[in-house]
Parts: sequence; C-alpha cells; structure tokens
Amino acid sequence: MDYVPVGRYKELMTDAHFQPVPLSDPLGEVLHMLHLTGTLYCRAEMTAPWGLVMPRLIDSMMFVIVTSGRCWLRLPGQEPVPLQQGTMVLLPHGNNYDLLSAPDAVPTPLFDIPVNKVSDRYEIMQHGGGGEMTRATAGVVQFDHVAAKRLVALLPDMLRIDAWEDEIGSWLQSTLSLIAREASAMRPGGETVMTRLADIMVIQAIRTWLDRAPEANLGWLAALRDRQLGRTLALMHRQPDHDWSVADLASEAGMSRSAFSARFTELVGQPAMQYLAQWRLHLARAQLLETREPVGSVASRAGYQSEAAFGRAFKQFFGIPPGGVRKLAAPQAIQSAL
Repeated sequence: MDYVPVGRYKELMTDAHFQPVPLSDPLGEVLHMLHLTGTLYCRAEMTAPWGLVMPRLIDSMMFVIVTSGRCWLRLPGQEPVPLQQGTMVLLPHGNNYDLLSAPDAVPTPLFDIPVNKVSDRYEIMQHGGGGEMTRATAGVVQFDHVAAKRLVALLPDMLRIDAWEDEIGSWLQSTLSLIAREASAMRPGGETVMTRLADIMVIQAIRTWLDRAPEANLGWLAALRDRQLGRTLALMHRQPDHDWSVADLASEAGMSRSAFSARFTELVGQPAMQYLAQWRLHLARAQLLETREPVGSVASRAGYQSEAAFGRAFKQFFGIPPGGVRKLAAPQAIQSAL
C-alpha cells in the first residue's frame, strides 16, 4: 500500500482551461473544484494470513478497492468490517486503519513491507503467508481547494460502495484497468492520466454518498442544492473579490433581503457576509501558501481595499499575520520533500 508522504511528490494539477459549470448546479461546481494532487497508487497481492497497519496521512484521502478475494478493514475504536470483491472504500480524512485477511490477523506496519517501485506514483506489493489470495488497489490523494476542503469536512469517516456487479462496478473495473495499463507502459503523460483517473474514482464515490445519505441534504450541502441560495453561493465562490452586499445577493436569489438573510443563516449556519469573509480569507491563505504573490496582491484578489485591512482580518481569523503563514510553511515544505 502507499505510504510515502504525499508532499514528496506533490504536483499541482491546474486546469488552464477551467470552464465553470452552470450556476444552476452549484454542488456540481464544488465537485469540479475537487482537484486532487499527489496521487500515489499501489497494487497489492496478499496471501493469508496477512495484515497491514496503514498510517494516518494529514490532509489526504485514501481509498482501497478489492479487485479479487476478500479482507477486513478496521478503523480505530471500531469493529472490523468485511470487504468483498468489488468493494470500494474511501477514507476522506486520511485516518489510520488496519487492513486484514481476518479479524484476528496480526498486522504489520506498512513501512516494514518491501515494495516494487514501478514509478514515483505506482508500486506493487506482495505480502503474506501463502494462503488464500486477496488483490487490492489502494491510493492516496490530496485536495487543494477551499470548497473541496469544506465538502470533505462534512463526509463521514468512511464511504463504501459495494457495486461490482452494477454499472458503477463495471466502470470501476475499466478505470482500474486503465490505471494499470498507464503504470506498466510508462508513456509520456501517464502520471497525469493516472491522477485524473483518481479524480474520477473519488468524485464518483462522493457523488454516490451525496445521492444516498440523508445527511447530504442538510446544512451547507442543502444550501448548495437550494435553487435560490445555491446560486448566491456559486457567485460568491466564483467572484470573491466582488463588492457583494446582502442586498445584491438577495437580488440574485430573487428574494427579499430579510428572507434571504434568514434562510441563508438557517441552512449554512452563519450569515452570508460572514461566510463570504471567511471564504475570502481561506482563499487568501491558500494563495499565500501556494504562490509568491505580494501580500497586497493577495489582499486585492480576496476583495480587500487595503493591505492593512486584510492583515487585521487575517490575523484575527487565523491568529497569525499573512506573512507569518509563509514563514511557518517553509520548514514544513522542506520536511515533506525529504
């Protein structure tokens, strides 16, 4: 399984031809923002008895797809759950877990198991005691947009799709075949293709949860689905530097100012202007971490008229001035590259 810190191979996959989806589908737009980076794959062949201790990976998502055989997955403090052939499990928060041939199997720390490194993004692992065979494909991905992080924060500890025999399962099999082909051929652009395929698999898993889970119709997600509020959220997401007012947003929603304010606060959990201010600050923080743009330029892109006002708001919200974010991030970036 993949265990190398994602930051070691971090590669920003930006789309220079980004075309927003229609304002009528703000939830779809959030999914469009779920660009994944630093994808790592491992194809594992394990013979019983076997067990793996998977480490926690901060700001990462992990997925496991059982392509043949069966196994058990155990999250900390929970009973192990069986995984059959065709099961896909997505762990949105990068929590540590055990993957086992049986509930009582003794797991081995992942770092202690040798792998055959096909490329920087693809590994093959063989492990176990020679008994019943289980094959699985695992991956580790990161996401790099504020909207994606807010969506991921709402997801449960584990998303599970048992769909090997329906059209989703067939589609998963085809996608995994493409990943294996790209990994073995090592053609130019293969790693980019593999990353995009991971995007599709993860987004499909989240879409399935959005369609089925009752909690996906509450709070911020409900506001995104709402015909009127969803439009205003999409506008704030697309144009954070615009000088929005509550009256402007209410007009865009086709609602009175008071009705809009009440409904927005009820569903999202905070007033519209507070949501916008925090959205701007999170985007600004990402810009500070990912670029070398001057603080003044970042402030302007975040909708602030002056660098001083931006600095005060930033420090009040994050507890550190804008310049301090870059100073703290530098040692972490160096460490993740080692």
